[in-house]
Amino acid sequence: MNNRKRLGSWGEEQAAGYLADRGYQLMGQNVRTPHGEIDIICFNGDRTVFVEVKTRSSTRFGYPEESITGQKKAHMLAAAQFYLQQHPEMIGDWQIDVLAVERTSQQAYPKITHFENVLSDPV
Repeated sequence: MNNRKRLGSWGEEQAAGYLADRGYQLMGQNVRTPHGEIDIICFNGDRTVFVEVKTRSSTRFGYPEESITGQKKAHMLAAAQFYLQQHPEMIGDWQIDVLAVERTSQQAYPKITHFENVLSDPV
């Protein structure tokens, strides 16, 4: 596994722990769809939350959340909608969140910024 993949996996582990500590019920990780991978699927109350995790080891090339392009948003939305079509038992509201994870050698713990509801069910 290359360094970039290792960093991404580490960031997803940190994100899953962050969500679990805040009461989210984790349902799946690294779920593949024809439209791309969903990093984390969880429940927050009665709402399904699809989570995109972006991890950086420095901000030299920008903050993690800045890598979410319009094309990436379209893929995230299509992946979530596909997943919901395949799982009709998951009724109710849903949204897509982004967790930006930053790891630097100066920090004992990662900095995690949670952007909630960046995309949601277009009712």
